[in-house]
Amino acid sequence: MPSLEELEKLEPDALDELLGLKPKFDMPPAARRSMESVGLLAEQEGGLPVASLGKQPGVLVRAALSGLTRPVVSRWGHILLRRALASRLETPQGLRPVEFAGLRAKALNALGEHHVARALVQDIDVGNWNRTVADAAVDAYVATGDIAGACPAVKFRGDLRDDAEWQMLTAICQSFTGESARARSNLIRMRQRDAAPTIDVLLAQRYAGAAGRGRSAVNLEWDGVDRLNPWRYGLATALGAELPEALTEKLDPYYERVAARTAALPVAERLRGADRAVREGILSADSAIDLYSQFYAENGTEGVFGPVAVQLREAYVAAQPSARLAAIEAIWGGENPDYARLTLTAYAAARLPALEEFSDSAGSLIAAMLAAGLDRDALEWGQVVAEGSQGWALLTLAQPNRSSVVSEDAVNSFVDNDGSDGQRKSAFLVAGLAGLGRLEVDAASRFSDDLGLGLARRSKWSALIGRAGELRNRALVAYLAGVGMQGSSWDRMTPRHLYHIVRALNRAGLSAEARMIAAEAVARG
Repeated sequence: MPSLEELEKLEPDALDELLGLKPKFDMPPAARRSMESVGLLAEQEGGLPVASLGKQPGVLVRAALSGLTRPVVSRWGHILLRRALASRLETPQGLRPVEFAGLRAKALNALGEHHVARALVQDIDVGNWNRTVADAAVDAYVATGDIAGACPAVKFRGDLRDDAEWQMLTAICQSFTGESARARSNLIRMRQRDAAPTIDVLLAQRYAGAAGRGRSAVNLEWDGVDRLNPWRYGLATALGAELPEALTEKLDPYYERVAARTAALPVAERLRGADRAVREGILSADSAIDLYSQFYAENGTEGVFGPVAVQLREAYVAAQPSARLAAIEAIWGGENPDYARLTLTAYAAARLPALEEFSDSAGSLIAAMLAAGLDRDALEWGQVVAEGSQGWALLTLAQPNRSSVVSEDAVNSFVDNDGSDGQRKSAFLVAGLAGLGRLEVDAASRFSDDLGLGLARRSKWSALIGRAGELRNRALVAYLAGVGMQGSSWDRMTPRHLYHIVRALNRAGLSAEARMIAAEAVARG
């Protein structure tokens, strides 16, 4: 036992731990939650079946989840993967429940779904956390600006980490529990020993001071700071502190994703990241419309986003369909519109009548509607589009049910008219139709040879996702599809990968997602 003099110098938490008085859980026994199944979405709420992975080998599921380290190229792939990661699921064989939850939270953060990751870790009592969950939780709390959300873990499971970020969080949480002087002293000592960059500690001091009765203001000294990091951006945003223009002039993708979901930011700042968030599937079309509506209400036609906000309003309220179409096309800005702008105009496009006079714009209008899942509205244009056009190709993939296969002549017509680089749209069309079973096997083989697609080639990944599809295991198919769709753009997606993904999804009972991903590939290829 330490001497009485040593005991007097111990901090309260250390003394409690020494005497066995420190609680291990933040919940009373009757309120603790089972780890039998962890997640946010029950099956009746749109989640995947709870037993989807219960009998799967843990080594396979661990490998799939560990491979999800980057965003995926497909908006619809992202939406499916988010749903699969957030579903309430039993733990696979050979995995501990907390490890399974931690891997999913980490994957959600990698996708930019920090709010979902935060909700997932909050479904686990902190007494059950491990290092993976703690790391994912801190990343999610910082990204969402909910810094104090980490306090239960810091207080009850301080043993999980001992790095500078954890120490700063500990001081912040001390301040929020009434130990302002102790928090201030700990942060000052961190600055003195250069435990973390000065600006990081200053931000922590200001955040801690907001909870206590700090008598001195903390000046944020940005001189010499040449880059952002998640801690700086998250705390500055949470504090409402202005970031230097030099650091925010060109935001990295991480900060664009975070900004788009941060309600504390001015709407103009959120809109800077909205295109990326919409394109990737983080923001819905509805959410993007809300942001532009808010901007228009506050700023009218002023600012960088004013013209788009005005045209978006015109796309809904103009009296004549031709005027609404003109507004939609102004938002697109050219012949090859950004997918985010297509998604933004999805509901406006769905309000247009399917008229022959609009046939030149039909392909992009259909792509816009399918970006938001409005396949019924898109199918109304079936009598307007010409066989072999992009609109025809998209509808051929998007149809929920089809009584016959697609003719080779029709596909050849599309291939002949395809002006995309390397005929990627044609390659994706063939891959999508083959994956959905809408091409004769011999025809698919011939197109594969002619276009150099290699659809028959197999790999370990294709064998795994194919087997998962055959067994109708939707969760495992979604995870493996996510592994196969990672990348920064559709240039990284191969037709062969698309074929295996669409085929497995369709066989697993996820035909709607398979159709939307296939159509998206042609629209963006």
